[in-house]
Amino acid sequence: MSKPSPEVYERGRGMDAHNKVMRDIRSRKQKTYDPHEPTRVWIDEDNTPDGVYDSLTIILNTGGCRWARAGGCTMCGYVAESVEGGTVAHEALMDQIQVCLDHEAEEMDDGEKAGLIKIYTSGSFLDEREVPAETRDAIAETFADRDRVVVESLPDFVTREKLADFTDRGLETDVAVGLETATDRVRHDCVNKYFDFADFEDACEEAAAAGGGVKAYLLMKPPFLSEPEALDDMKSSIRRCAAVDNCHTVSMNPTNVQRYTMVDELFFNGGYRPPWLWSVADALRETADVDAIVVSDPVGGGQERGAHNCGDCDELVFKAVKDFNLRQDPSVFEQVSCDCEATWEFVLDNETSYNMPLVK
Repeated sequence: MSKPSPEVYERGRGMDAHNKVMRDIRSRKQKTYDPHEPTRVWIDEDNTPDGVYDSLTIILNTGGCRWARAGGCTMCGYVAESVEGGTVAHEALMDQIQVCLDHEAEEMDDGEKAGLIKIYTSGSFLDEREVPAETRDAIAETFADRDRVVVESLPDFVTREKLADFTDRGLETDVAVGLETATDRVRHDCVNKYFDFADFEDACEEAAAAGGGVKAYLLMKPPFLSEPEALDDMKSSIRRCAAVDNCHTVSMNPTNVQRYTMVDELFFNGGYRPPWLWSVADALRETADVDAIVVSDPVGGGQERGAHNCGDCDELVFKAVKDFNLRQDPSVFEQVSCDCEATWEFVLDNETSYNMPLVK
């Protein structure tokens, strides 16, 4: 198993160089955060192997991702929103859960509860330095009356014993793993993530042993890839993930430009453009035949810092993506078109990774 060390590669090169840059960028953060308040919470709908559920999505505010504190992923600014000091007490984390329950009670009709609970930390929920075992057990008990739970983790921390807190209570349990890409070279050198695809496969086996499943999170267009390279890598990655036993869902996340990241530095200097929404639609359409649920949630979609087209058609394409997420029907994309498709096709034919983005 790969280990999250800031010196994964030869010193002064590879990941060590990325980490040095990332630590410098993140040191500029000045804002602090309340350990008793979650980072975010919202109600949505999600497609699962058991059908579409109302979902309560929780992003707990922890001490931050262990790997991000070494430097971390080139596109991830979530550690900048974490609580100072590296740890959050059990009582404070449970206060955050109560805030989320209160939000659910306000937003849901007639006292209804979401059947699906998704818990993220912008790091690893199963890393006991972020979320202690006591807290994990208490959260599992809090949501024991729901149907399904998703928890976020790097593959290192996925064990059958930790997942048993949920599965032993009768909850259908999934682990959301930020794999980003099935290509090790891209994950290491573009995303700056230390583990290998084989580690993801091991995590899928551990989850299966606990009676749980896995949801793979992929990153559409990491930095240093051209649009056509990113699109090809995404299609290949979706197919490779769908072929792994116990990986039942693949979530494609188009890169959005977050503050205090290397991607933000590149974007500011004209060296990065988020993916086209046409690329998101194309990847979903071309992999609709795989044996897995494939979904996408373009955060910041239609904005300059998120996946976008020309501005005129963005909302229509975004709605088609949301429709596909629930119905898994690629024909939804036949209902949207725009003149800017020609520009996107030109980019696919001509953009190269050793050049600046051809268009904004």
